[in-house]
Amino acid sequence: MQVYLYAKSGHTVGLEATKRCATIANVLKDFNPILCTSDFRAGAFAKEHLGVKKYVNVDVLRNLTNLMQRNDILIYESEEENEQMQQEIKNFCSLSYKIGIDIQKPIVDNFIYSKIDTPTIEKTLFFGDDDYENLLIEMTKDSKKFDLSLLMGHYFFLGNEKIFKNNFTNIIDEEEYVQTIQNSKYLLTSSLQTALESLACGNKPVLFQRRDKQLDHELINKFSLPIIEYSDFDDLINKFENLIKSYPNINFDESNNYENIILEIKEKIELFNKLTQS
Repeated sequence: MQVYLYAKSGHTVGLEATKRCATIANVLKDFNPILCTSDFRAGAFAKEHLGVKKYVNVDVLRNLTNLMQRNDILIYESEEENEQMQQEIKNFCSLSYKIGIDIQKPIVDNFIYSKIDTPTIEKTLFFGDDDYENLLIEMTKDSKKFDLSLLMGHYFFLGNEKIFKNNFTNIIDEEEYVQTIQNSKYLLTSSLQTALESLACGNKPVLFQRRDKQLDHELINKFSLPIIEYSDFDDLINKFENLIKSYPNINFDESNNYENIILEIKEKIELFNKLTQS
């Protein structure tokens, strides 16, 4: 009996689900879980930077049955399934958990994103891991150069960093994602997952809305995360600069308790082993 995690990922999706599934994979490391991503690069990122031991590429959720055995265990984050597929997953798996329903957010790896007493980067922008439409280039094309670092997205087009040198004092490679989130005192981002990781490090994130993405305002309100409404890029940066002068006090608690899930999985595997050995 194998434990699998599936994260919808890719160059138009980003890595938020991958980061959450990687966190849970680390919680369940004693069960030797396998992370499945719908983009190979997402799995490689999770192994190299987020502590995941095993990963495979599965292009869509439905194709998991080509990899899994009946009665395996699945934890997944995706909006690919309909009611019929949800029922098929429940029938096929001995246990299944959907992130956002059975496992609530926030989901942040507190071992990776630990507090840094003296962050070394004052201000960083992280637009997100994906920008297939080159929205950031469009936003910044008529803007001046700001005293701000830019953390590149995992799926940004090759060569974009040369363009962004016109607007940012420092361009940080996507391979330095974890270290940059840990060390950025103030972070401006459209990624709620990244903002929560920043909070876990004791830093001060500020959110903004991309026109091509949706934000979980219920989760934002839960932690009273500051979010900026803006007219253009210059307006966004100016409001960010003003906001961080009196950043609010935020108490962040990644309050998920995984003990019940660990116990359920352990009991299911032990029962399966007894039945197959008898």
